[in-house]
Amino acid sequence: MRPHPEHHDSRAVAALLAPDILDSLEADPGSIAADTEDMHPADLADVAEQLPTSAVPQFLAALPAARAAAILEYLDEDVRTTLLEAMSPEQAALLIEQMTPDDRADALDEIDEEHAEDIVEALPAATRRETESLLLFPSDTAGGLMTTQFVSVPDSDTVEAALAQVREMARAGRREAMNTVYAVDASGALTGVLSLRELLAAPEGARIADVAWTEVRHVHPTADREEVARVTTEYDLVAVPVVDDGNRLLGVVTVDDVIDAIQEEQTEDVQKLGGMEALDEPYMQMSIIGMLKKRAGWLSILMLSEMFTTSALQYFDGELQKLPVLTLFIPLVMSSGGNSGSQATSLITRAMALKEVQLRDWWRVALRELPTGITLGAILGVIGFIRVVVWQQLHLYDYGQNGVPYILVAVNTFFSLIGIVMFGSLAGSMLPFVLRRLGFDPASASAPFVATLVDVTGLIIYFTVALAVLGKYMG
Repeated sequence: MRPHPEHHDSRAVAALLAPDILDSLEADPGSIAADTEDMHPADLADVAEQLPTSAVPQFLAALPAARAAAILEYLDEDVRTTLLEAMSPEQAALLIEQMTPDDRADALDEIDEEHAEDIVEALPAATRRETESLLLFPSDTAGGLMTTQFVSVPDSDTVEAALAQVREMARAGRREAMNTVYAVDASGALTGVLSLRELLAAPEGARIADVAWTEVRHVHPTADREEVARVTTEYDLVAVPVVDDGNRLLGVVTVDDVIDAIQEEQTEDVQKLGGMEALDEPYMQMSIIGMLKKRAGWLSILMLSEMFTTSALQYFDGELQKLPVLTLFIPLVMSSGGNSGSQATSLITRAMALKEVQLRDWWRVALRELPTGITLGAILGVIGFIRVVVWQQLHLYDYGQNGVPYILVAVNTFFSLIGIVMFGSLAGSMLPFVLRRLGFDPASASAPFVATLVDVTGLIIYFTVALAVLGKYMG
């Protein structure tokens, strides 16, 4: 699904044009097609969204079916859903039929299932079969993203015969992936690929099998959108072919859909890393109740988890009463450990998404994060050490309670930070592997859980170091 642009200039122009469109709908609907023929469908979608809901069907009806369908592809999902559900199946089918196959499937996937089935039944037989085959795949897989509008030619054809077929396909109707030509054998299996430019430049009389590239990067229809995006970016493709188990060409995922998929995937990951469920719709369109459902669950789980922190503090309550100065640095060491853990878990979660690391690489990651965590902890420990010394020298706080030398407080802070940051980095890097191994999405739980884990463990490390460094002052 192509999200239509949210540029302020486009919105402003649409707001100015909407009253004129309404006037034309009342006075002369037949003039709308000519008056708007030079406008991009995305801009007309902006105009449609500025109209009263009841006027949108009239606006689309005043345009040629193919033009109206192009606008429908760019409409906001909620507006399009409302529009299609308000139409009869026959009316909706006339528009849906003109949409590109992948966008058609996406639009049907968004509306009420029973109404969508009625619309599909109202489609012409060939279009219905094509649409039903696309609806079999989840929307976030290669099969759900692909279009069946691609150019393929038999690999046994000559260049001239292939060019003639390409011209015929282009004249017959819309083809999303016209810049890439796929070679297939008699069974429909993918055997090669070449660009349209390469086809035009090929020697006359040559066979397609002789001029096409035989190393074709492809994906299976069940591949998730992250895999499709990885293949596209790694090999600089404008379209990714989708093949079945028999290597038969089913469709292609075009680069515009890959960009949309990348944006949606990154949005979901960012929201999950923030400790909440991914939103099903844009923030401003999400209801307050819906937002509460997405956020309250994780916040409740995290609050219950943080109760272990309270238990840890209660366990060391005697040490805090004997040496209250330790209380000053609890927020410092806990936040440092949580920050290092969040850094590590974010890095590894993203590396997993990009296939840079696999489950079997956990030990290599651990060997990298262990020295990294110690070094980062030493850097932060030096900063904490200096902070204690400077504050003491400036007499901003008397660390010498109960006769404790302030230099020992500084030493305790230094070694505590080394231990806590090291543990945070190691735990944060390993947790995504554990979650992935258990079948969970690392992005959905890593950051919240690592923060809680490091908070509790950080307190234990902090007080353990304090007992070693300052133990005789706690007696």
